[in-house]
Amino acid sequence: MRQALSPITTGIALCAWLCAHAQPAAAETRYVMPPDGDDLVGAIETVPASAEETLLDVARRHDLGQTEIVLANPDVDRWLPAESAPILLPSRYILPAAERRGVVLNLPEFRLYHFVPAQDGQPAMVETFPVSVGRMDWKTPLGTTEIIRKQEDPAWHPPASIREEAAARGESLPAYVPPGPDNPLGRHALRLGIPGYLLHGTNKPWGVGMQVTHGCVRLYPEHIARLFGSVVVGTPVQIVDQPLKAGWWSGELYLEVHPPLGDAPTPDAVLMERALDAVEAAVAGRDIRISGRALRDAVRRRAGYPVQISRTDSAGA
Repeated sequence: MRQALSPITTGIALCAWLCAHAQPAAAETRYVMPPDGDDLVGAIETVPASAEETLLDVARRHDLGQTEIVLANPDVDRWLPAESAPILLPSRYILPAAERRGVVLNLPEFRLYHFVPAQDGQPAMVETFPVSVGRMDWKTPLGTTEIIRKQEDPAWHPPASIREEAAARGESLPAYVPPGPDNPLGRHALRLGIPGYLLHGTNKPWGVGMQVTHGCVRLYPEHIARLFGSVVVGTPVQIVDQPLKAGWWSGELYLEVHPPLGDAPTPDAVLMERALDAVEAAVAGRDIRISGRALRDAVRRRAGYPVQISRTDSAGA
């Protein structure tokens, strides 16, 4: 007798098939750099859910990763969203507190920023893509490095540690995986100056936007292809850990809070201290009033997109 599948199992299978076969429509990934003194790019949007799509399908179609769209839509079923349910697209970002050149990767945000200087009469731009990063036992290292090599259709030589891990699960992993659809590196790879670490594509795109890798950084196939075509060898790469980002837009202060990476959830009190530090650094002596209610709510929700915390006449205390 054929056994019925649970909604979760069905959703996982459907998501895997759709992500493997879908041809995502091109959405906005590149923005004009904000003017001096401003730090935000992009815009928040809402789209209706479709019974034919999971939340992950919506994320990929709109250049988002799994974690960020789930955080922004806590009341929407990841696998079976209700027909026409409003889905918030958290496509507005505070630029990380880092030098705005080359590539900046913010680990707890699961997002990469590529800063493109002004050239040929075009303004300076920033393009941004969701990424997957290293698990707690295979952390993506922090620090400054650069792209040292670009590879199309790379082969994969799994390290002994990864082969041993696979063997412990009862799986056999070859010492050499040739280029092709079964290669976990996808069709494009950017090798970093940190030995053994790459920015690369993937043959499992539904995992983009999660903490699931062995330390490397995965992008959707369509995103790594764009990044591959726009960076050069020698491009600097900054890898940072900024779960809280404070920034300005049109004279108002915003706060963006992501759950910090770690084995256990960070208490609100600890996160509030970090939020206050980020706000103090952003204010830097400016005359502005902060809404305590908006600040506390941003820390509590950890929704992963910017919210205004400076006070207007109607803002609560």
